Formats: sequence, structure tokens, C-alpha cells
Amino acid sequence: MSLPEDEAASLLARMEPRDVEAVSIEIAKVGSVPYDEQEVVIHEFASYNPNAVGLGGGGLGLARSLVEKALGKNATATLDNVQQSIEALPFGFLKNVDSQNLLTFIVDEHPQTIALILSHMAPAKAAEILAGLPSDRQLSVIRRVATMGHTNPEIIHEVEQGLAHRMASVMSQSFEKAGGVQSVAEVLNVTDRATERSLLENLAQEDPDLVEEIRRLMFVFEDINKFSDKDLQTVLKNVESAQWAMALKGASEELKEKIFGNMSQRAADLLREEMDYLGPVRLSDVESTQQQIVDIIRRLEDAGELSIHSGDEDEQFIT
Repeated sequence: MSLPEDEAASLLARMEPRDVEAVSIEIAKVGSVPYDEQEVVIHEFASYNPNAVGLGGGGLGLARSLVEKALGKNATATLDNVQQSIEALPFGFLKNVDSQNLLTFIVDEHPQTIALILSHMAPAKAAEILAGLPSDRQLSVIRRVATMGHTNPEIIHEVEQGLAHRMASVMSQSFEKAGGVQSVAEVLNVTDRATERSLLENLAQEDPDLVEEIRRLMFVFEDINKFSDKDLQTVLKNVESAQWAMALKGASEELKEKIFGNMSQRAADLLREEMDYLGPVRLSDVESTQQQIVDIIRRLEDAGELSIHSGDEDEQFIT
């Protein structure tokens, strides 16, 4: 799966037919593969891999294409066997169902039923479902998975058919990700300050961690570029030079020049020297310091000492 199709097919063509079938079945079973997982597998296979790229994923389509290129006219029997094998896998229809949608349908099932379903899913997807269950049910389910032995095929088929019937409408629809913390931040960024403050204060009483996450997304370090010189002067008075030196290591040239331009020539030269003296720094340290400055800015805004509200950008003033 890491190779271009033509090269992979050429490799398959050198295998025995039974091996082609076995490998193709495994390809057809595989969905999307994270790069780090691919890298581990390849390093286990060889000592080097200079051209590693992330996988586009497997699936029946790729398996069929490779077998046809490898076996040509003799591919029919192998393709039939691969397809029959994949379609016969219990709960195979869940492969392309979003984990959150599936969780909605099975969360209230008996733990034994959930255990049966999870034991027939890929480990990564089963882990997502398990994580979404209440803690008490997690324990019941994982205990049943661990002690599950042979299961009557008729029971598996019955559970599978029942779930497929209930999820028929979900599997026939496509879904689009919407909402989320980022969306809330974007909406509040263009909401009047009074409404924003009221909403966040009320929400903080129920979920302060969520409010903190929203606040962090509402204003990011690079947004300092939007400040008036007056507001930036206020910020400069409240942030230490060492913090600026670290934070600006990861800033755009435009923001650096804006900061330097609001300092005296001597202060700007000293800050540049301090940045040069730091040398290479960890990205995590830069981002952490930038967030410290953002937190200071939010406190200044709450105290009424400056305004970072983007909704004020088009505000008209009269003399």
C-alpha cells in the first residue's frame, strides 16, 4: 500500500496466487493508515525507507485494482474470493460509519452486545467507541470483550442485521463537520463586547475549562498586528522584554516590525540582540510564551485598559 499501484502490482505478480489472494484481502480490510503507524511497520520490514509518504488508505477498490494489474485475465477468481471474504466479515458495514454516529446507536445496548460489536472492529475505531461510553459501562464492556470466547454465528448475524437495519438511514447519508469551539470563538469575535462578556461569564459558571478554551481561540498572538499603536504601547508596558524575545522568535516579520516600531531605537536594538542571543529555541517554548502574552492581553481587556474586539475594526468615530 505504500508503493505506487504499478510497482505494487508488479510485486504481486511475482507471488503465488494464494499469496496474492491473502495479501489482497488484507489490503481490502485496511482503511486509512496514519503516517507514524506506516513508518513503524516499514522500519520493521527494512532498515531504511527514504521515500516514505503517508498512505492514501486501502480498501476493496485498491485491492481490486492491484489484483487486476498483477494477474490480468486470471484475476477473476481471486477477485471473487477477496470480495466474498470482505463482505462476509461480521459488522463490515461499520467500517465507514463515523464513530460518534455509531456510539449514538449502541450506547444504550447491553454491554455484551457492545462487546460483541467492538470485538469485530479495528482496534483504533473500537477504542474511540470505548472512550465515548460512560466509565461504568466501559468496565463492563471491556471485561466482556476479554472473556469472550466463541460466539454462535447466528447470534452475530442477528445482532449485525438489527444494527444494520437501525443504522440504514445514517449509512445512506453524508455528514459534514459543523460547530465546535472554533465556531463559537469566531461568532463571539464579531459579537458586541457586552454580549460576549455576558455569555462567557454565564458559561464559566457551568464549564470554566470550556470558556478558557474559547478565549484562547478568540484571540491569537498574531492578532497583535491589528492593535492600534496606543493599545500596543499598553501591552508593551505589561510584558517583559524576555517574554517578547522568546515570543517573537516564532512571529511573522510584519509583527516583529510592528513591535520594534513601537519601541525606542535603543529598546528595539536590545530586543533584537536578546533574540539573537537565544539562538535556536523549542517551538513549544515559543508557543507557551506567546500564550502568556495573550493571557496578559485578555486581562488588560477585562480591566478595560485596551480593546481587542475585532468587531470594532469598522467602528466609525466622530470629532
